[in-house]
Amino acid sequence: MAKDLLLEIGVEEMPSAYMPGAVRDLQELAQQRLGEARLQWEQLDVYATPRRLVLYVKQLAEQQSDAIIENRGPKKQMAFDEQGNPTKACQGFARGQGVKVEDLQIKEVNGIEYVFAVKNLTGQPAGQVLPDLLTGLITSMPFPKSMRWGYYHTRFARPIRWLVALFDDQVIPIEIENLTSGRTTWGHRFLATEPLTIADPQDYMRQMESHYVVLNQQVRREMIWKQVLEAAAQAGGVPMENPDLLEEINYLVEYPTAFTGRFSESYLQVPPEVLTTTMIANQRYFPVYDESGHLMPAFVAVRNGGQDHLHNVQAGNERVLRARLEDALFFWNEDNKKPLEAFNQGLPQVLFQERLGSLERKVQRVEAIALNLCQDTGLGKPELVKRAAQLSKSDLLSSMVYEFPELQGIMGRYYAQNSGEDPQVAQAIFEHYLPRFAGDQLPQSDVGIVLSLAEKIHNLMGCFCIGIKPTGSQDPYALRRQALGLVHIIMEHQLNIDLQRVFGEAYRQFSEVQPDVDEETAVQELLDFVLQRMKGVLAEQKFSYDVIDSVMAKTTGYLQDIYTRAQVVQELKKSPQFEDLMVVFNRSHNLSKKWEQTTVQTGVLEDDSEKELYQQLAAVRSRLTDPIDYQELIKDLTGLRPYLDRFFEAVMVMVENEKLKENRLSLLRSIAVLCQQVADFSKIVQ
Repeated sequence: MAKDLLLEIGVEEMPSAYMPGAVRDLQELAQQRLGEARLQWEQLDVYATPRRLVLYVKQLAEQQSDAIIENRGPKKQMAFDEQGNPTKACQGFARGQGVKVEDLQIKEVNGIEYVFAVKNLTGQPAGQVLPDLLTGLITSMPFPKSMRWGYYHTRFARPIRWLVALFDDQVIPIEIENLTSGRTTWGHRFLATEPLTIADPQDYMRQMESHYVVLNQQVRREMIWKQVLEAAAQAGGVPMENPDLLEEINYLVEYPTAFTGRFSESYLQVPPEVLTTTMIANQRYFPVYDESGHLMPAFVAVRNGGQDHLHNVQAGNERVLRARLEDALFFWNEDNKKPLEAFNQGLPQVLFQERLGSLERKVQRVEAIALNLCQDTGLGKPELVKRAAQLSKSDLLSSMVYEFPELQGIMGRYYAQNSGEDPQVAQAIFEHYLPRFAGDQLPQSDVGIVLSLAEKIHNLMGCFCIGIKPTGSQDPYALRRQALGLVHIIMEHQLNIDLQRVFGEAYRQFSEVQPDVDEETAVQELLDFVLQRMKGVLAEQKFSYDVIDSVMAKTTGYLQDIYTRAQVVQELKKSPQFEDLMVVFNRSHNLSKKWEQTTVQTGVLEDDSEKELYQQLAAVRSRLTDPIDYQELIKDLTGLRPYLDRFFEAVMVMVENEKLKENRLSLLRSIAVLCQQVADFSKIVQ
C-alpha cells in the first residue's frame, strides 16, 4: 500500500532570490533522505511561494523495504590470532555493530579476506520513520543567509510560522522549537484571511486553489507572462523579455494579476536605459515597447492579488514611478549642464583601491596601457584612444551613475555625445566595460576593443602585483570574469597580441605602489591565470581534452596562436594524415625525449638514409613562414614518414660511436621539436 505525503513549511515572506535554490535543495534532500530510509515513491514534487515551501510525495510506501546491511571490519589476519581467537579489534568491531563475534562472516574483497557484520533489517512503518526524516529535512535546508528568531536556535531563511505534515489523513508529529505540526494552514494573506483545516494532501491542493494560492511555480510563471503579454497588448505594445525579472516576480506573488500603468511622455527625453533600469530594478515593472522597438510611456506591473480596486493599485504605482522618473530627469538635466570632461576634477578624491590609488591614477595607467596596445594591434587612432581613456571614468562622478551604478559606461556614452566628443570616443567609453557578464556583447569598435583590453589588463595586473588573487569562490574584484572577457575579445577579433610582453609593460605602470612580487613572477602568475580561462573556453567550444592539453603544452602568450593550433590538431585527428604524423612524432620523440641538442653536424652523417632525412628536414625548415602556417607544416612533417622509416631500417641510433649517436639523436630531436611547434603530440589519445 502507498499513500500521499504532504509537508508544508509556512514562513514569513522569503527573499525571491532564495527560492529557486530552496526548491532545488528541498527536492534533492527529500530524494536522498527517502532513498536512504528505503521508502519508495511514485512522484516527488516541490512547490514554492513567498509564504511556503511544500513537499508533495505521491504514492509513498507505507513500509520501509527490508534490507541486508553488510559492514566491513578489519582484515581476517588482524581479527583473529594464530589460534583462531578473536582479537580486541574484532571484539570491538562486533560490539560496535551490535552483533556477536560468532555471527561475523568472512568475505573476500580484491583478494583480501575481511570480517563482515551482516545484519538483516526489517522495514519499519513509514509513520515511525517520517517524523525524524521530515524534521531533518527542515533543519538541514541551506540558504545564502539564515536567521534565528526570538530566543530559539533553529536557523531558517525566515521565521517559520506553521507546519503541516500529513501522511494521507494522519498527522505526522513534528516539533521544531515552539511549533508542532498539524493540519492547519493559511491561504492568500489578503484574499483568504481565515485559517484552513486540511483533511489530506489532495484536499490541501484543492483548498490552495480555492483560496487564491497558485502553488505550482511553473504554472504561476506561465500565468504571469501570459497576463503581461495581454496587458502590454492593451497598451498597444510588447513587454521587454526579461527572464530574470519574470523569475523574481514569480516568487513575489501567490496570486498574480498583471495591469498596465502609464507615465508622462516628457520623461522619454531621458535615455531609455535610465527609464528601464528605474522600472526594473526599483519597481519590478516590465517596460513596454512599440512595433519599432521604441520605449513607450507605459509599463506592466504584477500585483499579489485579484482584480478588486485595480485602478487604485494602478494609480499608486504610477505615482511612485513618477517620483522616481522625476529624480532621473533632474539628474539628467543637471549632469548635462557641464561637459563630461568636467567630472574628471573629482577623480583624485575617489579611491580605486587602497594600495593602487585614486581613479585619476588608474585612468593614467589605463591610458598608457591602451596606447601600447594601440601600437601593437594597429587598432584605433592614438589620439582617439588617449581621449577615450581620459574620459573612461568621468561618468562615475555624475549624479545619474551615483544613483544607478549599473549605468556606468552607458551614461558616459550619452554625456560624451552631448559634449561633442568624437563618436568613436563616446562608443569606446561604453564598450570598455564589455563584456559585463556571461554571454554579454563584446566591444566591436577599434577604440573600444583597445580600451576594453587595457581596462582588464590594468585591473588584473594591479591586483596580481599586490597579491590579490581569487581563492576558491572568493573573487571580490571579479578577476575571473575580466580574464575571461580578455580571452573572448582576443579570440573574437583574432588579435595577435603577446600577453607575456603586454603584462610586463603593464606591471611597470605600478612601480609607485611597490608591488609584493617581482615582474617575472607577476607576469607568469597572471599569464597562467588567463591560460586557465582559455582552457575553459576551448572546452566550451567542444575541443577534446587531449587536444587542449597538447596545444597548451607550448608556453606562449599568444592566445590566438593557441586557438589556431587547437583547430588544426582537432581537424588533424579526423584526417588520413593523423596516423603518419603520429608515427613521425612518436618514433623521433620516444628515442630523443631526454636529449636536448638539435644541432646536426652534416659531416658526421654516414648512411644515405640519414643524409636524405636531414635534407628533407632542412627543406621543411626552409619553408617555415612567420607566422607559421600550421596546416602546411603538418603536411610537410607527414611527408617525412617514408624517409624516417628508411632511416630506422638502415641504421641504429644508439651505436657505440658517441659522435654518430649524438648526431642521430640531434636529428631525431630536431624533428620532434618541429612537431612540438604545433602541439605536444605525446598528450594526444590515439
